[in-house]
Amino acid sequence: MHGNDDTNWWRGAVIYQIYPRSFMDSNGDGIGDLPGITARLDHVAQLGADAVWISPFFRSPMKDFGYDVADYRDVDPIFGTLADFDALLARAHALGLKVIIDQVLSHTSDQHAWFAQSRTSRDNARADWYVWADPRPDGRPPNNWLSVFGGSAWQWDARRRQYYLHSFLAEQPDLNFHCPAVQDALLAEVRFWCERGVDGFRFDACNHQFHDAQLRDNPPAAQADIDGVSTVRAENPYAMQRHLHDKSQPENLAFLERVRALLDAHGAVALGEVGDENAPPIMARYTEAGRRLHMAYSFSLLTSEHSARHLRAQVQALEDALTVTGGWGCWAVSNHDVPRVATRWSAGRGPDAARDRLWLALLVSLRGSASLYQGEELGLPEADVPFERLQDPYGRAFWPEFKGRDGCRTPMPWHTDGVHGGFSTGGPWLPVDAAHLPLAVDRQSADARSMLAYSRALLHWRRSQPLLRTGALRFVDAPEPVLHLVRSAETVPAADADLHALFNLSPEPQTLALPAPLRTVGGHPCTGGRLDDTGYSLHLEPYGVFYGTPLS
Repeated sequence: MHGNDDTNWWRGAVIYQIYPRSFMDSNGDGIGDLPGITARLDHVAQLGADAVWISPFFRSPMKDFGYDVADYRDVDPIFGTLADFDALLARAHALGLKVIIDQVLSHTSDQHAWFAQSRTSRDNARADWYVWADPRPDGRPPNNWLSVFGGSAWQWDARRRQYYLHSFLAEQPDLNFHCPAVQDALLAEVRFWCERGVDGFRFDACNHQFHDAQLRDNPPAAQADIDGVSTVRAENPYAMQRHLHDKSQPENLAFLERVRALLDAHGAVALGEVGDENAPPIMARYTEAGRRLHMAYSFSLLTSEHSARHLRAQVQALEDALTVTGGWGCWAVSNHDVPRVATRWSAGRGPDAARDRLWLALLVSLRGSASLYQGEELGLPEADVPFERLQDPYGRAFWPEFKGRDGCRTPMPWHTDGVHGGFSTGGPWLPVDAAHLPLAVDRQSADARSMLAYSRALLHWRRSQPLLRTGALRFVDAPEPVLHLVRSAETVPAADADLHALFNLSPEPQTLALPAPLRTVGGHPCTGGRLDDTGYSLHLEPYGVFYGTPLS
């Protein structure tokens, strides 16, 4: 049974992402777990989120902390048991929360039984379940494809005397989706969790699910593409190619239609991660109304660039693409792969409560669903993790120019004065940043002026605003650094019912003339915007936010 019979609950939903290793530890081993999540679901419900997305908790050797799955149908012992998951699911549904789980279909761990068999010979039952290729005559890999985590995407296997493809770590071999048996097997893994009652899936790296069967070389990227790449760090050679052949292949569309048919049969939804330098058209195709994924997100707003011009261009590009297919987007300004937005958008200016409030208001004002990463509701800055405590293989590979993803993965602070911030009674797998302790949930819950209080008030207010959940979006020209967007009814729009949202993206006050008079909308916690008596002139404080409707 699902917690809500509304099949369109996902449209405009706020999805709270939980990174299980760092959310709450129930048994003192220093690693968060499923019972810990269950114990803290009240926090998510009180926040006003509609769903939780839980990053991988499946059996895994943890080379990439769960994104290397060794058994899709079992919970890794460090996180608990299947019974613990069932208890989590029941508690979430009792609180009115949907549960979305991460599914990593593009690759497995090299410890998965499928790969263990596949690598034994060239003629076993699963010989072609992974992407194997002969070396070139001089022993080099079959082509120039690169791994997202650095270096060649090909790893030599001595037993088969072939290379296998790994788009990420060498311990994460890519599955061969050109093999029908692979597709059938993966759909069976998804069906297992559908039958267990989950409400949806976040499909990791879902545009990596097919490769060019001819193994053609990728061409070099233009310098502008390298400078502006958003899916990987510029110091990573992966950015130096146009990834025409190793991902985002057209054959994936038919597989996604098979996924959709399965999900529709069980009332579950799909959120796809699209990591591509030209994500909007792919997202639009992947979410074509009623045919493939329900929604998708990209890395468009996960960079340090946050000018009004940039934000408008990114959002408009997706809007234009979705108009063609009737698809649906999901926006995020932080997740487990990038530095926290409180630091990333600070431009080195340090903490600023008004700026934290602005990005959250912006996130929930865009058309689409919204993904909120754990700790963002507290305004947590990026943690400083010293090299000797670093866990992320991506960071170790590119240190010190890139310190990896551990800075956004440190434990959630629950109690300012608690041991390890109330996360665990044992030594945590990553250190608790001392700067996070004053921002702990218990202290902010007692402060009506805190970021947590603001987050709760904003999300609950948004629930009462149909235009913000599902309305159409358009932009109004405004001078930098102001972003002016309008949400309106999708059917028979009435201009006098439009909801205008204006954001001052700078630390300096701004005053601007409006093309038409507005009146203030109340009931929300956003501050920093003030109209003059005519309604034609708006003053925005530093990082000020204003919501208004046309003055009739």
